[in-house]
Amino acid sequence: MIHATLHQFKVFEATARHGSFTRAAEELYLTQPTVSMQVKQLTKSLGLPLFEQVGKRLYLTDAGRELYSTCQDIFDKLEQLEMRVADFKGMKQGRLRLAVITTAKYFVPRLLGPFCQRYPGIDVSLIVTNHERAIDRLANNQDDLYVMSQLPEHIDIQTHPFLDNPLVVMAPKNHPLARERKISLERLSKEPFIMRESGSGTRKAVQNLLEHNNIDVKVRLELGSNEAIKQAIAGGLGISVLSCHTLTPEGNTGELTILDVEGFPIERQWYVVHLGSKQLSVVASTFLDYLKAEAAVLANGIMTLQEQLLSQHESDTSSVAR
Repeated sequence: MIHATLHQFKVFEATARHGSFTRAAEELYLTQPTVSMQVKQLTKSLGLPLFEQVGKRLYLTDAGRELYSTCQDIFDKLEQLEMRVADFKGMKQGRLRLAVITTAKYFVPRLLGPFCQRYPGIDVSLIVTNHERAIDRLANNQDDLYVMSQLPEHIDIQTHPFLDNPLVVMAPKNHPLARERKISLERLSKEPFIMRESGSGTRKAVQNLLEHNNIDVKVRLELGSNEAIKQAIAGGLGISVLSCHTLTPEGNTGELTILDVEGFPIERQWYVVHLGSKQLSVVASTFLDYLKAEAAVLANGIMTLQEQLLSQHESDTSSVAR
């Protein structure tokens, strides 16, 4: 029989997660000796060492890894219980852990604002990361839900499409091609390109289209940020392919235009994703339902902005022709 308290499990879990007594103490607002003593008492109760120390870093033993997994299950079940009890009382409260890829940061916060106002008892933890790290987090079940456009092929997942994610060719507003219609990919290949970093879902979609048409492009720059790419386009360093969702009214949209290129836009989808075997919490299910309902409003806003740019493009072309 293991004689241990829930508090000891919490102290151990924080220590295991950080690999440090000091950092666990900072998180839990305890002193370092208190954390060390709690772990020592838990170790004595189990009768097996839970950590081995190499330098200043703590590493889990086999018994420690098993206990760490068990603690995560316990805390997850307790959190689910709290959410269900609140739901029984007619309230929605708890924590939503959401991870999104970088391009989704342009619209997810705008959806979260009204959601949090509607459900003030729900706290949201939002992680913004690149595609590869989002997949790692998904594989390790670190969050409740994930928003991405390129789905992993090697993980058993449930997917919920909720919003279009068209990829378009962007150029400076004064670019010579801005006055042309139905630009061929061959013509486009003569222009210097600015690409997202390797591993980006956007880059993979562009490369698939180019390879399918046997087209090579001249990559002048590789950048890991949509904002950096938009600034580089505005600065005349080249053209690029980005999601329409990066065209925000408050950004530098006035300096950019969408080129009318054959094969574009590349039609993609935004998905909400979770592990196939995962049972969603009340809070996660509530957000999923909300997202599906509100995505139509967001889609209309994006379409309006895109139409404004294209309309402006046609107006500029007509004025040049005259």
